[in-house]
Amino acid sequence: MNADPIWKGVALDAATALALLDWQREMGVDEPMLDAPVDRYAEPARAPAPAAAAPVAAPLPLPGIADDLPARATVLAARADSLPALAAAMEGFDGLDIRKGARNFVFADGNPAARVMILGEAPGEEEDRQGRPFVGRAGQLLDRMLAAIGLARDAADAERAVYITNVLNWRPPGNRRPEQAEIDAMLPFVARHVELADPELIVLMGNAACQAALGRQGILRLRGQWATAFGRPALPMTHPAYLLRTPVAKREAWADLLSLSARLQAGAQP
Repeated sequence: MNADPIWKGVALDAATALALLDWQREMGVDEPMLDAPVDRYAEPARAPAPAAAAPVAAPLPLPGIADDLPARATVLAARADSLPALAAAMEGFDGLDIRKGARNFVFADGNPAARVMILGEAPGEEEDRQGRPFVGRAGQLLDRMLAAIGLARDAADAERAVYITNVLNWRPPGNRRPEQAEIDAMLPFVARHVELADPELIVLMGNAACQAALGRQGILRLRGQWATAFGRPALPMTHPAYLLRTPVAKREAWADLLSLSARLQAGAQP
């Protein structure tokens, strides 16, 4: 629908002009027109725009592996000699498109000196808003689960503390599951994170964590069975979000928590 210029020559104030534009939009106007048609074929040909000078390519910080995301991540992770340096390297990593739609980079929470490191899947809506992992409903359930065996993310004592992070550090659109390519790209950072934090035990919360750490999925089959991930004892557990959807599974989760507590008391022997 075309806009008929019936208001030509009429003085309008700003408020009236905006009101008229709103009215035209409501009536379906989608294209402005001039008073008379224009013959575009009669217009003189335009000279082509001069070609822009080719920009001088800046040297790549990681020569030869610009398109290999796991290789880039491996180099960046290896350069990080501390957790703050690793966080900066990960936040600056531009290999994942999901970062463009996320509000915040979500690195970790808890005590880095803790004996237990919890590896989850990815931030959710509340985690994305606060910039901290496991702070939504699932995170609140996780805190209650940990408290039941004497652990807490805010504990100053490393014996009672936990350290929490995720495989992905940006919220995927619509809280979808992490894709394999995303897991592969971030895996070098995850491995370096474990190395720098140096926990005694790792808890793998959900399928994405098991895929990253063990190369396997099927959390309902894996849960409760101790394995080795990143050179340390690792316990797969169902994600608290699953427990919220399936309360009957809390019984198995309680058994897994008791197994974790027993392993801690035994000194985390491999």
